[in-house]
Amino acid sequence: MSDTETQSPEPVDLVPEGDSRHVLGNPDAPVTIVEFGDYECPYCGAAAPVLHRLVDESDGHVQLVFRHLPLFQRHPYALTAALAAEAAGEHGLFWPLHRQMFAHQDRLTDEDLVAYGTELGIDGTSLVGDEPQRFGEVVEDDYAAAVALGVRGTPGVFVDGRPYQGRLELRDLRAAVGLSARGGSPRSGR
Repeated sequence: MSDTETQSPEPVDLVPEGDSRHVLGNPDAPVTIVEFGDYECPYCGAAAPVLHRLVDESDGHVQLVFRHLPLFQRHPYALTAALAAEAAGEHGLFWPLHRQMFAHQDRLTDEDLVAYGTELGIDGTSLVGDEPQRFGEVVEDDYAAAVALGVRGTPGVFVDGRPYQGRLELRDLRAAVGLSARGGSPRSGR
C-alpha cells in the first residue's frame, strides 16, 4: 500500500496545454494518469511496472505522465535521479532511463547514472554534475505542484485530474480508467 495522501475533489489540469511532459503511451489517449514519483521510493518502484503495463495493454486508451516529487529528505539520490531523467529526456531516452532507475533503485549514485547513460548510448556524464542542473526548475515546478495539490507521499497518482485513492494494482487501475478486466478497450456504457 502506498503512503499517498491527496486532497482535491475537483479535477485539476495537471498537464497544461503546450507542456512538453514525457508521455508514455498515446499522447491523444482519452485517459491521462499523472504520477508524482520518486526514483528511490519503493512504492513507486512497485507501481512503475503496473502503470506501464496498464498503458501498454490499453490499446491507446491510457497515457501516463510522470512528474517528479523527489523526497530528498528521505532519499539522498532522488533529486539527482530526477535531474538525470530530465537530461536523458533531452535525448529521447526519458522512459528507458526511468525504467532502468526503477529496476535498480538501490544503485542511483552518479557512477551508476553515468553507466546507465552509457548503456543507453549517450554520454553518461551528461546525466550528472553541473549539466543536468539546468533541469532544476522543471523538477522544482513538479515538486511545488505536488505540494500545492496536497500530495503527501509517493506515488501521488491522479486519473484525469482527480486523486486516485485505490490500490496500485492492475485490476483496480483498469476499473478506475474504465477498461475491461482484460484491458484493451473501454467498457461499454462509459
